[in-house]
Amino acid sequence: MNKTFLFGAVLLIIAAFLGECLEFLINMVLARELGEQGLGMYMSILPTIMFLVVIASLELPISISKAVAEKEIVYHRSILQHTIYFTAAFTIACLAAGFIVFPLIPVFEKYHTALPQLLLVLIPIISFSSIARGYFMGVRHMGKIAVANFLRRAVQLVLLIAVFHFFHFDAEISILLSLSTLIGTELVVFIYLMISFIKEMKQIKQKTAIPMKKKSVLHILLAVSLPTTGLRIFHAASFAVKPFLIKAALMQAGVVEELAVVQYGKLAGVAFTIGFFPAFIAHSLLIILIPTVSEAYVKKEIAMLEKLLHKILFFTIFYAVPAVFIFYFFSDELTSLFFEESPAAVYLQLLAPYFFFHFFVIPMQAFLIGLGLVKDAFLHSVWSTTISFLLMYVLGSMPNLQMDGIIIGMNTGIVILTMLHYMTIRHRLHERVSYTFQEMY
Repeated sequence: MNKTFLFGAVLLIIAAFLGECLEFLINMVLARELGEQGLGMYMSILPTIMFLVVIASLELPISISKAVAEKEIVYHRSILQHTIYFTAAFTIACLAAGFIVFPLIPVFEKYHTALPQLLLVLIPIISFSSIARGYFMGVRHMGKIAVANFLRRAVQLVLLIAVFHFFHFDAEISILLSLSTLIGTELVVFIYLMISFIKEMKQIKQKTAIPMKKKSVLHILLAVSLPTTGLRIFHAASFAVKPFLIKAALMQAGVVEELAVVQYGKLAGVAFTIGFFPAFIAHSLLIILIPTVSEAYVKKEIAMLEKLLHKILFFTIFYAVPAVFIFYFFSDELTSLFFEESPAAVYLQLLAPYFFFHFFVIPMQAFLIGLGLVKDAFLHSVWSTTISFLLMYVLGSMPNLQMDGIIIGMNTGIVILTMLHYMTIRHRLHERVSYTFQEMY
């Protein structure tokens, strides 16, 4: 398992690194083509789109990967068949809900009228690609996951360059086309994953299979999907609310609305883009940790999980420390790649603690999911986000703090979340060791 884990992790990290480099270029193109106001509009609607993606996927990649990792191969065919039928029904329900709800969402009024129709197209693409992604994660075919993750960034960059190089549009159309590249990119990834998945299904059909009841499969999937989706919905909802919370706090502090939008655009489009760059390593670890931890926990390999946790934390320190050092001391040089003399340089310095602890939170969340502690992860997020948002609004509304106060609130929330995750993981592993010892005697 160690060799498989190491190979998969390295492969995903390399692909993710290339993808993050492309993401960096994508945001540079958006900053220069959309301008400060346009970038703020783009970044403000992006969390809402991510919220839709969470709903459409129902976190099937995680639940399927966990189920496939824990079950023998003879059950995989039945698991996938029931999942496909369930996903088809769920997708139809989501589309119906979208037709009704999208016209009522006030946020869309500030954007082109075609945006809701584009988002409806995104729903089935995300839903069905989630099945393939979850299966490949579960059987540890990380090469296909790596290619899909790289394609997501590469195709979007090519589309953006092509659109803005050959054509010139007004601000509203430019924002719409920038968002359209996301849908086009997901479509390409969907085609790649489904072609690979169909080939795998043909091979599975040639092997011996043991059928499982529909109710049993849905119970296995939803036992993970529902709480994980709740966790992701909460994260997506909090990110969707965050732009408006920050703008409201800044306006309360005396900042005019247009300037508040610009400041958030530089916070999210510049400081976040730079600060989250090394997180590709953490996200790569999350993908492979979920099936690895799930399988080891089912087999009661607690000693292995203890060692794995220590190695992951040590490895995170290994890249997190130099990363935040660079952010702090080279903030001017990094942010000038987007805008000259930008206040985002100060934002990046103040957010150094936030990014540092964020790198730990992601792999620890994978441990919690693998250990069956999704509900705990959800509660941790609720508590930390609630405290963070309260501090962000109270401190951000102060004229003498403004964005500095908002960042203090963000830093406080991530520290609380990290501590809660770590203490819960340690408690579960210790609890399992005690339980196993009692079984032996």
